[in-house]
Amino acid sequence: MLAPFKKLDPLIVLIVLAVIVAIIAPARGWFADWFAVATNLAIALLFFLYGARLSTRDALQGLTHWRLHSTILAATFLVYPLIGLALGPLLTMFITDDLYRGILFLTLVPSTVQSSVAFTSIAKGNVAGAIVAASVSSLVGVVTTPVLVMLLMGQGDGISVDAQVFIDIALLLLLPFVLGQIFRRWVKDFAKAKGTKIVDRGSITMVVYSVFSSGMVSGVWSEVAVWEIVFLIGFSIVLVLAMLWLTRTASQALGFSTRDVRAIEFCGSKKSLATGLPMATVIFGGASLGLLILPLMIYHQVQLMICSWLAARYGKQAQDH
Repeated sequence: MLAPFKKLDPLIVLIVLAVIVAIIAPARGWFADWFAVATNLAIALLFFLYGARLSTRDALQGLTHWRLHSTILAATFLVYPLIGLALGPLLTMFITDDLYRGILFLTLVPSTVQSSVAFTSIAKGNVAGAIVAASVSSLVGVVTTPVLVMLLMGQGDGISVDAQVFIDIALLLLLPFVLGQIFRRWVKDFAKAKGTKIVDRGSITMVVYSVFSSGMVSGVWSEVAVWEIVFLIGFSIVLVLAMLWLTRTASQALGFSTRDVRAIEFCGSKKSLATGLPMATVIFGGASLGLLILPLMIYHQVQLMICSWLAARYGKQAQDH
């Protein structure tokens, strides 16, 4: 009877719980200020662990597969943004400008790391290539995402993006990652321990709670209708399926092996909530973050569910052969 719930991704459960708690008891006043500091520390620790987990040697070796990584980066930072821009006139006929900017922002963030690698492994794809490609995407995104936001969203209402963003992101995300690489020799075993997953999930949960609390206090959620949530879910399903098809078809046409196709499909079709939310808090500052990150949160859950099913299907096909 409880079997279906056991299959739920723990991160999805935590996100839902964070939203519920934020609705019932949002962070206010001094507690909100304290919690914001704690959230930034958790984000910095998360990226420190990312740096400690990734082998510098493996990363350098994996970078030689430049065609694989270039294809994934092109899907992540070129195809996605072009889709986001092209759909603008159509989407704004149905949803508010704030929600559209949220959709555009989700198309600008890096690919996921953990889930991309996990799904590639389940699908019997090129796991080593996926590890490097997803990690490179996160690193490239530290610079590329704010640049794209500055170019494509910098003039939006309530959004002010300038060069300070790069300094803030470098201090909060890039510096901890570099420190993780420097101290990797001493902390790599700890960083790879299962117990550290609490930092991955916990930091995202804290960001979600903080953002939704801010939305509750400011009354921003009264601006979102139920049908708009349904629309975002439907849109996310279509976009995930479209990107899975596009990355698979394009990589096959480019002559990649089946194992590489699987890595490109799962790395090139995904967007990172773990990286996207921290970036949003730094880039957009005091803007209406709730509406801006809502599409990314919904898209993240949809992609996990669809890719989980698809990876299992690919894995079974590989075993049958």
